[in-house]
Amino acid sequence: MQFGNVQVLADGAAQVAGGLLRTALERRLPFLTEGGETLTVRLIADEDGFADHDAYRLEQDGACLTVTAHGTRGLIYGYSHFLRKADWRGVLTITEPLNGVYRPDKAIRGHQLGYRPTPNTYDAWTHAQYFQYYLELMAFGSNTVEHIPYEEGHSNRNCLMIYDEEEFLCEEAELCDLLDLNLSLWHPNRREEPREIAAAVRGALYERLCRLDAVFPPGGDPGDLPADEFIARCSAIGRELKKSHPHAAMWPSAQQPHNQPGWGEVFLDALAKDPPYIDGVVMGPNHAFPLKELRERLPDRYPIRFYPDFTHNLRCEYPVHYDRDDWHFAWAAALSRESVNPRPREFTRLHHETAPYVVGSVSYSEGVHDDVNKAVWARLDWSPDADPRDTLLDYARCFFPGTDAQRIADAIFGLEDDWDEDPLTNPAVENTYRAFCSLRDEYPFLMENWRFVLLYFRAVCDMAIALRRREETALCDEARRLLAAGDADGALRVTETPLSETYGALRREIDALGKTLFDLIGIQLDVEHYHAMNRERGAVLDTIDNPVTDLPYLRRQAQKAAALSDAERQPFIAAVLERCAEKPGEVYWSYALHGLDALGEKQVGEYYSDVLADRAEMKNDALPVCLAKAFDHYTFRAAFGGLIDGRDYELQITYRGAPNERADRLRVTAGDSVLYEGPAYGGRRDTAYENALLTPRFCRVVYDVPAASVTDGTLALLLEEPTVGIEVCELRLKPKM
Repeated sequence: MQFGNVQVLADGAAQVAGGLLRTALERRLPFLTEGGETLTVRLIADEDGFADHDAYRLEQDGACLTVTAHGTRGLIYGYSHFLRKADWRGVLTITEPLNGVYRPDKAIRGHQLGYRPTPNTYDAWTHAQYFQYYLELMAFGSNTVEHIPYEEGHSNRNCLMIYDEEEFLCEEAELCDLLDLNLSLWHPNRREEPREIAAAVRGALYERLCRLDAVFPPGGDPGDLPADEFIARCSAIGRELKKSHPHAAMWPSAQQPHNQPGWGEVFLDALAKDPPYIDGVVMGPNHAFPLKELRERLPDRYPIRFYPDFTHNLRCEYPVHYDRDDWHFAWAAALSRESVNPRPREFTRLHHETAPYVVGSVSYSEGVHDDVNKAVWARLDWSPDADPRDTLLDYARCFFPGTDAQRIADAIFGLEDDWDEDPLTNPAVENTYRAFCSLRDEYPFLMENWRFVLLYFRAVCDMAIALRRREETALCDEARRLLAAGDADGALRVTETPLSETYGALRREIDALGKTLFDLIGIQLDVEHYHAMNRERGAVLDTIDNPVTDLPYLRRQAQKAAALSDAERQPFIAAVLERCAEKPGEVYWSYALHGLDALGEKQVGEYYSDVLADRAEMKNDALPVCLAKAFDHYTFRAAFGGLIDGRDYELQITYRGAPNERADRLRVTAGDSVLYEGPAYGGRRDTAYENALLTPRFCRVVYDVPAASVTDGTLALLLEEPTVGIEVCELRLKPKM
């Protein structure tokens, strides 16, 4: 049905929700220009009929839509359902029938919104901005927001924060109570506090809050208490919590401190003793056990609350393409850890994998760059079969009224598609950019909408990265050609060639959009001008110019070559040009260039990809992009073919960092031969290679591989170090002369 206007009727306990809906409609009604019948939305608070605060009923009868719920929370869900299904282009069109009773699948559905220096957005907000964001999260079914008191026992305000963190928290508790929105606290333990003092200090804070529904102390990250002391402390804090908030829940997390092997077993043993005041367990990053194992081993009386990290792109629990970890180094280099990151399909898959084990989730978020992911995850917590496209259509209708929701949804999917492969060859990048440009031009009012500007900013960044990678790749090819001909000066001139004006215009627009976004929503896209905490915290303006090709590396090498004598120059140039080359009978592998699939063996256990591409040293030291990632794990497995039977080989490995004295049980095996066993790294240090082609941040070690290790041209390789693991960037198998 179609309508030309909307009126709201709300009495008694429904008046708060009625006022909120009228405010929401004020931003939408200007898009209705063609006249027609008036839709009446009637809100009814029915405490007797709806004991469940999360449930609501919709009944549409012609031009009347009735929303019934227990109180404010359910009424917000109900009228938000209407807003998600309403198209506001000229006339109001309801896109699907609004009838039925709606209840969520998961009991806990929320997001962490810590007011502290770490986030790239929230620290710049006012209470009014938080309140508006609460409503927008509730529009997709969230019932919990999580805040953070003093992390270190005292205020740690930065220049953007206009409130004291705990004074702020008291007022936010009142806003949550107004909306009937559950308030959770992420509240780390401090080792230096005696247990009872820690409990008393926290209890005094909790008494100040008019509402508090849950407390989540992390076991690690931060926190390094032994597991039994951690649980005892959580129990003591839980006792104080329930004095002022009897129904609040204590949720310690099974996040293991890095320096305490065996922590998880002690954690489970402590919980098996049924300590008082512990209501459930959180599963989060740096987990002691995979989720399925935790559920199998944890006593049934403890539910699990998930703490999914979909705010980070790398160096995290669920990096981009978490199932295969192949995010191209160029994207990682320029966009880094907390860039705008819609991943609707990927997080739908993750939700399907994890939902059977948990009673709900409160996500880890450090800003609005993950706003699409919040909406997608919240809808899945409400309805686990929700299709990501339907959610994006709801997102577009809810937050971009007056526009074509189909085109908005397609453009957001395009941002996820951009990251599927190398920006050099991915046609999705330009298509996505043009889609956003078309929306910008057709609906100019969108440039005042922070959500659109945020997504458009990502599209412009993607286009600039792809274009720079294309132009620089051509320059690299020409520079290598000149180096091969011995013309170091000519190669140097090529590497200093300015990029096109098309790229320059994109790069300038990125800077301009950064200021617009800071003004609109407070997102901090660099350290110097917008006060980001550091480069990792969403400071894309500080990483966007990081190397995405070998051009800076070739420039540095051409400078070195030009300064060498004639006798020294050609061997040096040959080493530079052959650095990643592979001759017959050889194998060269780089984690950044080739990924794990090229190893021919599946890695065992939960490994870590230490992405170096966005680190300052990649730019400052002009490192080659083959060193842009390090594989960090207790084992490294590979199976290589194309080798020469009957030939002895050298195994040349580039490790990240100097040998760690704690890594005292390294074992290197090739086929049936143990090449080395003992403290890291053994073998022979190739200092000539290090001096010419590496920096002190890396080392090159050579191991002798006997001919008997190669069978039918193949070799199986295994590296093991059970204490602290190893970090491998690249390797080469080279036949001995």
